[in-house]
Amino acid sequence: MARTSGPETREKLIRAAEEIFAAQGVHGAQLRDIVRLAGQSNPSAVQYHFGSRAGLLDTVMAERQTRTEKVLTAELAEAAETAETADRLRGLLAALLAAEASELRTERGRRCLRISAQLSHESGVRTRTPHPTIDGTVYWELIGRVEDCLAALPEPVRLERLDLALTLVGAAMADRAGQYLAGTTPLTDEVLFPADLVETTAAFLHAPLPALGDTS
Repeated sequence: MARTSGPETREKLIRAAEEIFAAQGVHGAQLRDIVRLAGQSNPSAVQYHFGSRAGLLDTVMAERQTRTEKVLTAELAEAAETAETADRLRGLLAALLAAEASELRTERGRRCLRISAQLSHESGVRTRTPHPTIDGTVYWELIGRVEDCLAALPEPVRLERLDLALTLVGAAMADRAGQYLAGTTPLTDEVLFPADLVETTAAFLHAPLPALGDTS
């Protein structure tokens, strides 16, 4: 009988969860499939190591966050602060895209991109209450710095656009990851893709407010 204790089993469950969550969806995945793929015979293996399905998912995302944090920290350290808000915003977005794109280099990272795109609505941006897996991270700090670049917008619009922009980035990365996993050749190369996504996201964030007249 396969063991259910030990760091090796825990790692097998994490890797299996990445594969199953990416293939079946966060909400459609079955724990029994994860346990089986991890080579475990005890159906309670996930509960033993992670407490719950949510605990396993949080662990998967926390490990993904740890990897991208290293890249993001280095990118932000190299990014030059400029006097122009538009340029500063593009610099921050470029750092974010570089960190996210680093996950495209491995099959594991590609699966995690497909998972995290499904969870973008749980980031906590709209309420300024970060999800525990990103609380206190450089990623959350970057979100605040991006918001500072949008200070001219009313707060509700600012927060909504920021949340939607992160969703856009996540969806684009997940789509590219899916193409790589399927062996499909993307329309744009690895240089143009993130650069264009920076420009697209910056344009979205800086779009002028609609002229609706007096709505009071």
